[in-house]
Amino acid sequence: MDEQSSELIDSKSFTYKGCIFSVAHVLERLEQMENYDVRDSDVYVVTYPKSGTVWMQHIMKEIFTDVDLDDSENKASYLQVPWLELKIDSINTDDRPSPRLFVTHLNYDLIPRALKKKKGKVIYIYRNPKDVAVSYYHFRIFAKYMKTPKNFETFLQEFLDGQVDYNGWFDHVKNWYDHRDEFNIMFQSYEEMSKDLRTAVQNMSKFLGKSLDDNRIDQIVKSSTFKNMKANPKSNYEDITSESFDKTVPGFMRKGIIGDWKNYFTVAQSELVDKIFQEKMKGFPLKIIWEQ
Repeated sequence: MDEQSSELIDSKSFTYKGCIFSVAHVLERLEQMENYDVRDSDVYVVTYPKSGTVWMQHIMKEIFTDVDLDDSENKASYLQVPWLELKIDSINTDDRPSPRLFVTHLNYDLIPRALKKKKGKVIYIYRNPKDVAVSYYHFRIFAKYMKTPKNFETFLQEFLDGQVDYNGWFDHVKNWYDHRDEFNIMFQSYEEMSKDLRTAVQNMSKFLGKSLDDNRIDQIVKSSTFKNMKANPKSNYEDITSESFDKTVPGFMRKGIIGDWKNYFTVAQSELVDKIFQEKMKGFPLKIIWEQ
């Protein structure tokens, strides 16, 4: 590794330009990001981890799919909407025909510079940090390539300190929002998607310049419910190798609900997050929904 820009933390993580990454990432790929060749027709869905990324892979695939949803030739969503910063030899990430669709967790500082010149389109999905922390905690247990947390209390402190992959939620969300004028971007709340998916799909389709009739919107909404996605092998990641994940515990699609944090947070922990939120997100205008 380049000693000036990267540093090993332990056997399962390293830093690159101050951002923490798991060993699922390759330094060579991260180094390509700053000068990545962005196309005008590209679409980038940006999320902090555990904020609806798998959900958005499916929705983006369906918005840009002109065939029937039940087409057996339809590829898995993670193949059609791959991770920008991951280098997986079996997945054609870059050399695809336009429009290319991507998902990424990259923070503002590491995103391709061309995107900051309003090239391509960006959809930023944000989710309330309490539910993110709970989902992230369970994912750390599920993913073998990540350090398994001792317990939720220990993990929550690491999460609040930004000592997790992609660093802190607060900085990630705020930095993207504060620099919004540099991008061709729309912001979408995970919770608002959960409460009114149809409107969210309509708004995203309009932003992306896709004219979809009511029937197609209805199809996408139906296929994108948690129940239907969990039963769909092309959307639920069930075919991912067990070498990387502990298939004995819930993984990519665990609950997908609003307010699960109430089952894990103590009153003191909840109040601590509220305090930090008020300090770090002062004046943040986007609505955060904490419970159903």
